[in-house]
Amino acid sequence: MFANYWPHLLAVAAGAGLTIQIGMNSTLSRTIGSTLWASVTNFTIGLMALVICALALGGRIAPASIAQVPGWAWLGGLLGAGYVASATLLGPRLGALALLALLLAGQLLSALLVDQVGALGFPRVPVTSTRLLGAVLLVAGALLIMRR
Repeated sequence: MFANYWPHLLAVAAGAGLTIQIGMNSTLSRTIGSTLWASVTNFTIGLMALVICALALGGRIAPASIAQVPGWAWLGGLLGAGYVASATLLGPRLGALALLALLLAGQLLSALLVDQVGALGFPRVPVTSTRLLGAVLLVAGALLIMRR
């Protein structure tokens, strides 16, 4: 039964991991006194883990394929760095729930647009009233979470 749902469960687990990661990075930042160096440490350890996994799983990059990558596709790491540094800085100020609710609201709004136009390699999925209502309800939930 769960065989068909493994991508969904993995997405939930990855989302849960974000909360844990923010807490770890915030603790590191507080302890060493630098949000940026905590983020650098996060990326360094992450890079080492990814290199080990890539080497262990094999596979190679065809050098000719590198020239075919669109220029904008190389900049994803900048967005990842901005996310990690922002979350590390804002987590202690906003709290885990409010931060993740706001991050989710931003993700939902950009995902609606990306899906609508089929940008960045995603398939085109038009915004329907049902999808829009779901996003509005999730953003409303984020706003309710912000109330203390």
